[in-house]
Amino acid sequence: MELEIAILSKQGGRNYNEDACGHWNSDRHLCCVMADGAGGHGGGDIASKLAVQSLLNGFAAQPADTPDAAYQLVLQANHAVRDHRTDGAAQQHMHTTVVMLAIDFVDRTALWAHAGDSRLYWFRDGAIVTRTRDHSLVQALADGGLIRPEEMRSHPKRSELRSALGTADESLEISTSEQVYAVEPGDVFLLCTDGLWEYVEDAVLEQTLTASTNPQAWLDALEATVLRNAASKPSHDNFSALAVWTGHGADHQPTGERSGP
Repeated sequence: MELEIAILSKQGGRNYNEDACGHWNSDRHLCCVMADGAGGHGGGDIASKLAVQSLLNGFAAQPADTPDAAYQLVLQANHAVRDHRTDGAAQQHMHTTVVMLAIDFVDRTALWAHAGDSRLYWFRDGAIVTRTRDHSLVQALADGGLIRPEEMRSHPKRSELRSALGTADESLEISTSEQVYAVEPGDVFLLCTDGLWEYVEDAVLEQTLTASTNPQAWLDALEATVLRNAASKPSHDNFSALAVWTGHGADHQPTGERSGP
């Protein structure tokens, strides 16, 4: 399976970047992770890096081949964040969202898991097949019919999470793909933080994807869209994305074994 990967991570209008992302691959598996930290005073960036490191290390030790295995890796990452909350005052209240994607080159399958409002989108033939559903107040309002889905991006409570790593296991909500899905040549996956999807409508995701010749060009177009739509908000959030394009060529794995914080 031929794959191309591109990464975008920008500070936005904030004082520092609390997003973290990375990927790891072997001859058979690819694992991609995106995280968006919160907590202030440097705690958020620490939490997001811990989540990425934990998931990549855990996957490398035992690649997840079922949704339940992916769930356990995210739960393990939650423990990593919680274990470091006592390291200093900056980390006492740190949390992070997380979303992970796992692809099996041999079986040509994919699965994913997430907690919070960092998202995974799956595209086929340039159109969104599915996306993860946020663990957030506005997602609950939309699911309950109290607001329209398109209102989620501008709702005043859009940043209020119902789940994130750094909380007690019994309060943590983790969602996974319902099953392991077959990947077809030409499928595209996008992992991104809310700082990106808040400013990019689904139709624009599809339009820019169709118009782009490679994943880096697509992320460049998404970056331009965020900067244009956030121009009136000088303190807009960090924004990050990781794109995985599957190709039609001969079997090939991504160059390099690991990229992370």
